[in-house]
Amino acid sequence: MSGADKSHLPEARGQSAIVRVALAAAQPIAEPLVAILLALLVGAIGIALLSGLVPGHSALDVGLPIAAYGALVQGVATPNGITSTLVYATPLILAGLGVALGFKAGLFNIGGRGQFLMGAVGAMTVATTVGTSQSSYIVIPLALLAGALFGAAAGFIPGFLKATSGAHEVVTTIMLNYVFVSVTYWAISGPLALPNAHQPITADVTTRNAALPIIIPFGHDGHLGILLALLAVPVLWFLLYRTTLGFEIRAAGANPDAARYGGMKTNRLIVLTMSIAGLMCGLAGATTIMGVVHQMEPGYDTTVGFDAITVALLGRSNPVGVLFAGLLLGAMRAGAQTMQIQAGVPAELVDALQAIILVFLVINVLRRWLDRRAANPGTRSSAGVDAPQAAEGVA
Repeated sequence: MSGADKSHLPEARGQSAIVRVALAAAQPIAEPLVAILLALLVGAIGIALLSGLVPGHSALDVGLPIAAYGALVQGVATPNGITSTLVYATPLILAGLGVALGFKAGLFNIGGRGQFLMGAVGAMTVATTVGTSQSSYIVIPLALLAGALFGAAAGFIPGFLKATSGAHEVVTTIMLNYVFVSVTYWAISGPLALPNAHQPITADVTTRNAALPIIIPFGHDGHLGILLALLAVPVLWFLLYRTTLGFEIRAAGANPDAARYGGMKTNRLIVLTMSIAGLMCGLAGATTIMGVVHQMEPGYDTTVGFDAITVALLGRSNPVGVLFAGLLLGAMRAGAQTMQIQAGVPAELVDALQAIILVFLVINVLRRWLDRRAANPGTRSSAGVDAPQAAEGVA
């Protein structure tokens, strides 16, 4: 090798190192973006194939997907659309943070639905019992606190069961979802029911000094809960990356055996993590009731708990990523009606796109799981199954 070739070796190695670092830094962003783009592509193909069912369009109308997506963006790019995006995104961000926190600890919190409902019941309980006797300055903080505590209690149960008996949190949270749905039905039909009403229904929080104040002057329902969701992001980020507890949560999720040998109380971490996750989902339920819905009927239910799983996976379990993922899904829901009105494409397309995004995200999760399993065939998660922290993606 000549002297000139040797002189270029350090420079080439330095450039290759920079490329590797850049690729590693871009990977957490690239995978969600690829999942979103692929979902949009699949959605566009589906719209084109079914365009003959839309009045005024011929079969295989390739222009309809462009019109549909254009109307979707147009529905968001207005003052009302921005407000609606923030309103839709608020519970998704709060619940997504709860699910993401569980992923960081190696826990799969599928109980967001029940924890959300318990948070709504907690907030409505305060509004019903003390709403007429206290001012809004007292009722609103108490209702938010009650919603958070009710949600934390709903998360504590599966955490305690896992810590004490090893019961898998996926199984217990799914089962508890149905329990909490029944509890919600009982509460609305019984102790929280409005007296002398023709059918079971709770009081309107606006008449009980428990409605969240409107902080955005344009659009509808731009309530204080939006600010709470935005503030929760740096709080959770600080907890995870700048506190001893956050380090222990991430360490226990990455390798529970090593964390245990290092002196960490993993059972306590499981209970605490699930409780905090439930608290966030409960706060999502409380802000929704106090800021948007205002009343509850016996059939009241939500999909936020399951949507939060998509948000957490799309955000790679990072609080900042969860924020942007929640805003994205919130924007899709905010523009769905405009898409249906202008392009004739049903608003339910947004649900299909969200499901397709989730499919591609799960494919990435499985790929990482298989890669880790091949690299460490003896590694096992805290749940006693392979694939430690497969759903997290970012340490």
